[in-house]
Amino acid sequence: QLQLVESGGGLVQPGGSLRLSCAASGFTLGSYAIGWFRQAPGKEREGVSCISSSGGSTKYADSVKGRFTISRDYAKNTVYLQMNSLKPEDTAIYYCAAGGVYCSGYAERVYPDWGQGTQVTVSS
Repeated sequence: QLQLVESGGGLVQPGGSLRLSCAASGFTLGSYAIGWFRQAPGKEREGVSCISSSGGSTKYADSVKGRFTISRDYAKNTVYLQMNSLKPEDTAIYYCAAGGVYCSGYAERVYPDWGQGTQVTVSS
């Protein structure tokens, strides 16, 4: 099983920014497509963004398009999610997951390996 560790969450005011990191342990993250997901209290987990193993393909949920940016640093074996113009409705636990090589969407069955999540709270 691949080990993924998310970090960078926290409390931020509306309109603020955070950058989440998804780091890999013991394997090359660049070999896999990576998805970011989130789960708000009382809601189902939803896909937020994904990036292919090559970095050449990315996708975003409509709710975050234009505000979030996914990227990867192969040298640091890390994938990032830059979140700008944060809104209270972005409050959730954010998870990264690895699977396949293509950014084909957010079906969880495509991503067999998950991190433990990091809390993002957007509140004044």
